[in-house]
Amino acid sequence: MIELYHCVSARSFRPLWMLEELGITYRLHVLPFPPRVHARQYLEDNPLGTVPLMVDGATRMTESAAMCQYLAASYGEGCLDVPPGDAAYGSYLNWLHMSDTTLTFPQTLVLRYTYFEPLERRQPQVAADYARWFLARLRAVDAAVQRDEFLCAGRFTAADIAVAYALQLAQHLGLDEQFSPAVAAYWQRLQARPAFLRAMQRQLRCAVEQGVDSTPSPDLRPS
Repeated sequence: MIELYHCVSARSFRPLWMLEELGITYRLHVLPFPPRVHARQYLEDNPLGTVPLMVDGATRMTESAAMCQYLAASYGEGCLDVPPGDAAYGSYLNWLHMSDTTLTFPQTLVLRYTYFEPLERRQPQVAADYARWFLARLRAVDAAVQRDEFLCAGRFTAADIAVAYALQLAQHLGLDEQFSPAVAAYWQRLQARPAFLRAMQRQLRCAVEQGVDSTPSPDLRPS
């Protein structure tokens, strides 16, 4: 059985949503955020102390976008991935990689330098600059979803799940107020998917059952 180590509404939501879309049986371990501080025993499973960690037999993965690609290719039977021979294959891979390196990463700096650093180390200018950086790069998503309902291949794929987490994080940061109409409509469509709703419910239910704070990780503030 696939095991996924997860914090509520962290980047690990990507593979969680993938598992729900694919209807795969899995075990979800919900950890307090950040686990490297509040669940030190987790370092024995993942020395990085980060989420996600996904274990599938002998396969161990720690990168959320890579997990989306792996699950789609290994278990999707063609429904969520794009094969190498397809004309959209390059676009599909580009969106998967862009989702984290271009769209999510700048938002982690906004979080860090607005909320997570001690007061004397916070950098409002850094946070503001990277918020603008994210919104500028979001123009690529806007252009794609103005042309089509989804990002590539004319259908919903793992790339949409990977990019959607960047939109989800932006919502927690209040940056969704600056989404273009096309991006806002795209994000609404994605949130209406039954598997997205199941993933949201599953993480909250498991957090309660496992005695973990169910507050979304981006909304936690240092005491």
